[in-house]
Amino acid sequence: MDKKTQTKPAESPDKGKILSKPRIFFGLTFILFSVVLAFSFISYLMNWKADQSQAGTMTDKTIKSSNIFGKVGDWLGNIFIFESIGIASFIIAFLFLVVGTLILKKRTFKPWKTIGHSLFFICWLPIFMGAVTKGQGVLGGVYGYQIMDYLNAIIGPVGLWVVLVASILLYFILEFNLRPSSIKSKLDKINDNTIGRVKSMMPSSEENFDADTELEEATEEAGLNVTVTDFSEKPKTKEQEPVNVPKGFPEVQPTAEIETIVTPNHTSFEEEEKPISLNLNTKPVVPTSSPEQAFDVAPITPAITSIPPVTPSATQDNIKFNVEVAPVIDVLDDSDRKSQELVEKHGLYDHKLDLAGFQMPTVELLKDYGSEEISINQEELEENKNKIVGLLKNFNVGISEIKATIGPTVTLYEIVPEAGIRVSAIKKLQDDIALNLSALGIRIIAPMPGKGTIGIEVPRKNPTMVSMRSVIASHKFQNTDMDLPVVFGKTISNEVFMADLAKMPHLLMAGATGQGKSVGINAILTSLLYKKHPSELKFVMVDPKKVELSLYSKIERHYLAKLPDADEAIITDTNKVINTLNSLCVEMDTRYDLLKNAFCKNLKEYNKKFSERKLNPENGHRFLPYIVLVVDEFADLIMTAGKEVELPIARLAQLARAVGIHLIVATQRPSVNVITGMIKANFPARAAFRVISSVDSRTILDSPGADQLIGKGDMLYFNGNEILRLQCAFVDTPEVERLAEYIGEQKGYSSAFLLPEFVSEDSASTVGAFDPNEKDALFEEAARIIVSTQQGSTSMLQRQLKLGYNRAGRIMDQLEATGIVGGFNGAKAREVIISDLHSLEQFLEDLRN
Repeated sequence: MDKKTQTKPAESPDKGKILSKPRIFFGLTFILFSVVLAFSFISYLMNWKADQSQAGTMTDKTIKSSNIFGKVGDWLGNIFIFESIGIASFIIAFLFLVVGTLILKKRTFKPWKTIGHSLFFICWLPIFMGAVTKGQGVLGGVYGYQIMDYLNAIIGPVGLWVVLVASILLYFILEFNLRPSSIKSKLDKINDNTIGRVKSMMPSSEENFDADTELEEATEEAGLNVTVTDFSEKPKTKEQEPVNVPKGFPEVQPTAEIETIVTPNHTSFEEEEKPISLNLNTKPVVPTSSPEQAFDVAPITPAITSIPPVTPSATQDNIKFNVEVAPVIDVLDDSDRKSQELVEKHGLYDHKLDLAGFQMPTVELLKDYGSEEISINQEELEENKNKIVGLLKNFNVGISEIKATIGPTVTLYEIVPEAGIRVSAIKKLQDDIALNLSALGIRIIAPMPGKGTIGIEVPRKNPTMVSMRSVIASHKFQNTDMDLPVVFGKTISNEVFMADLAKMPHLLMAGATGQGKSVGINAILTSLLYKKHPSELKFVMVDPKKVELSLYSKIERHYLAKLPDADEAIITDTNKVINTLNSLCVEMDTRYDLLKNAFCKNLKEYNKKFSERKLNPENGHRFLPYIVLVVDEFADLIMTAGKEVELPIARLAQLARAVGIHLIVATQRPSVNVITGMIKANFPARAAFRVISSVDSRTILDSPGADQLIGKGDMLYFNGNEILRLQCAFVDTPEVERLAEYIGEQKGYSSAFLLPEFVSEDSASTVGAFDPNEKDALFEEAARIIVSTQQGSTSMLQRQLKLGYNRAGRIMDQLEATGIVGGFNGAKAREVIISDLHSLEQFLEDLRN
């Protein structure tokens, strides 16, 4: 037996060492793999776009990886983050760490609890990140996006967030035991700990410290006012006996007498408060007239505890405490009170009531050109990439990275040059790259705004059409909250591009013949017709070519505006263009007067006030629609009219934004004598289709590039900050005709929107030169209104007859010339000479004869 017991300990250590080697190996392997995963994921998230494009090029040595673990890191990040569960992949790396520590018998984590929590977050974290990012980026992964998209389609966005928030709340309730009973017990425990700390501050009988200070602190917490006096210097009268000190008070040396004066913290006693003097030694000390005299009283025993402490809470309960919240007094003046009463009685003013049955156009009116998905030609991409890289190497220009973004018409190659390469060296190679690629319209962007790359735009061999139907039916356009949404087309990254005309606030377009300029104008008008009601928008169309905008004549009684004496709403005569532009200036000034009287800064605030019935129509206020002036060929107007056109255009561009008048000016010839400095300064938004020379491109965009476009709707848009390359949406003439017929067949207004009448200085009539044959058509009606009301007021004629100021003033001059009203009388109304309607009718009969 002794031999057996001696041999076993000698064998077990060697055997244990042999068994521990695999455990150490596998444990360290799991921990090392978790570290590799974590750092690969971090590096992938920092450069995920480049890593994603390199994930499938494991064997290509020419492409360098930006991941810290090279192409293996790219592959791991792409598999776990992009194609799987997004940032929840870090939990997988954490689980490998947990398994490694368990193999090494390091109980750092509770295994089953840790695995359960990890599985919960692996399931729900990708869905949550997919809902937050709306599928953009890689934070949610393919799994998170697919589940989020499925739940969004089944239960809607609100239901999706309800499920997510409910799951997270349920998890925390179960994990932290957040039941009402448990919360109450935790609060009670906190109160007990607080009371314990207060009690611990009370010194025990065995502690030796300054009794005076500690006694004051303890009694102050009890709500008592304490004064401590030291009589240690008094001569001893007799031997003092020890006293039985109550628990919680310090043990006092025999030579010290402590006088505690206890004063309640309230004044509810009827009798005068008297201090209570207690001697904690054998004999209490009661203050007398002499401080050295004291009465001998029987020794105080623990019966001192029978004196109840007076706390602040006990005293406050005896005081009647009322809380009263003062009501909010809303002081309204008479106008606000009246507007509230009108809103309560009639509701908000609805400007759509005149055409309440108007139906907005449907997407089915536009032609469906089939699928517009971008087809990827891998051979073309590789060929262009190799040609670009080879050409740059031939000119000793090294690049460290290249990426391709495929658009409908153009493919953008973004390159990152090596250190020490000048940007100008690549800019000079534009023609060489175009020659090497055998492509038309190569455009180099060096550098790209907001990026540390250089862009090379190369036209595709088989471009994809962008139809008007696809952009109108897009979610971005249908759910926009812009005031005047204009959809141009799609960007290089195949995203729908929109802009708000109300914030541009004016647009200058240029392009050679046949490059898509007229189609661009039709796209802008179509997008506005699809979003705005006839009561909210009016067009003033100027078409010197007489054929481009004639399609919109069918919507005259819905969307068009014209002069009162104009036969057609679409203006083609140069003389009428001048009067129309000046009439818009009069309308602008009238609107500014209305905004000034309404104390509003812009049209949106004014219409809101009018809808809330805070503005009185009897004072000339009315709902003001947006007015968009469209000029199809501006160069022709400048040639024929010159300054007469340029000056009102410049004045409208400077001032008309706040009152809702916006300009769209197009021209084929963007030369400096057409687009002058005064015009360009007030048109920050420009759209350029292909032009002939780089000089024209600099005139319209202040930079080259428009001369390198490929035509057929290929355009550059400049918003004052950066230049974007777009493919304009295509809308054909039959589509515009169907849209105009759909609107024109519905019930419209009695006539087009009438602009204020403009009377030039040459044709202005005077009072003395009145001709009965040239009297205004509303002359007799205006005379009846003046005589019946006995008020010779021009503003009243404006309101009653719904006229502009100039026309109403001319009618008033005619009434004065005929002797119906008197002369101008300053701020007062004119005198009405004819007293009754019967005399007026006889006067008018004589005037006709």
